Amino acid sequence: MQLGKIEKIDDLRCIWPHEAYDFSQWLAQDENLQLLSDTIGIDIVLEEIESSVGDFNVDLYAYEEGTKRKIIIENQLENTDHNHLGKIITYASGKEAEVIIWIVKRARDEHKNAIEWLNQHTDENIGFFLLEIELWKIDDSIPAPKFNIVERPNDWAKTMKAVEGLSDIKKLQLEFWQAFNQYAFEEKDFGKYFSKRKPQAQHWYDMSVGSSAYHLGLTTNTQKNLLGVEIYINDDKELFEHFKTRKVEIENDAGTPLEWKEASKACRILAVKNGNIKDDESAWNQYFDWYCEMTIKFKEIIKKYNN
Repeated sequence: MQLGKIEKIDDLRCIWPHEAYDFSQWLAQDENLQLLSDTIGIDIVLEEIESSVGDFNVDLYAYEEGTKRKIIIENQLENTDHNHLGKIITYASGKEAEVIIWIVKRARDEHKNAIEWLNQHTDENIGFFLLEIELWKIDDSIPAPKFNIVERPNDWAKTMKAVEGLSDIKKLQLEFWQAFNQYAFEEKDFGKYFSKRKPQAQHWYDMSVGSSAYHLGLTTNTQKNLLGVEIYINDDKELFEHFKTRKVEIENDAGTPLEWKEASKACRILAVKNGNIKDDESAWNQYFDWYCEMTIKFKEIIKKYNN
């Protein structure tokens, strides 16, 4: 058996000669931004390339699907330096960003320490990511990019800090979504269909399906003891009506009657199920199985009927 030889390409600029004109434009393409999203576990939706911050420009300005957290991405095809460290803080301030991503060729120890320190001394809403970008090839193959996380937010520590002062219901919601992540992504194969999201102390958990026009939402109503999975359409009545014309087929594919809710802006196509997360923790895995089943069905429905 003959095997190939893996080789690292050290000169990044032989592929991307210029950070703004080449690398940023490459990263802004959907499939490459998805690679970055998968690496850090945040669904990134591009807003603008070379976005103005006073007299300066941040390489990429984006937001997180679902939560709408603002994201800045600063690229540096060289070793980290003080200049770019200052830039990411300046840009984060100017854009009021909550997710700050610094992509570099190599991270110096002092800048690793600086990003770690920032993550330790900011609240749970702010996260700094430091990543190295690499290029690899096998023999004469086309080079393939690879992101390596050097520093990231310590979500566990920040979550523990955030829990202080939460109401009992908020603590329960946070614990419920944490358990969902553990079950769906670590014990089941749900990661084949969706990217894991950061659990929040709220009644919903949003999931991206590759479009800013709509997303899937998991919900829990602790007052009415109801669970929900919904297609949430942000602000597109035509799209909602398009789905509604296929109501019979869609409900057949879903395997259950659905609620079709239209509001002044957002519209929702909702499946509901009885579920008491407060008093019956032993049923949580059963609820998680239903969430997984319905979200996969809804993802297939969107693909089938959104044309």
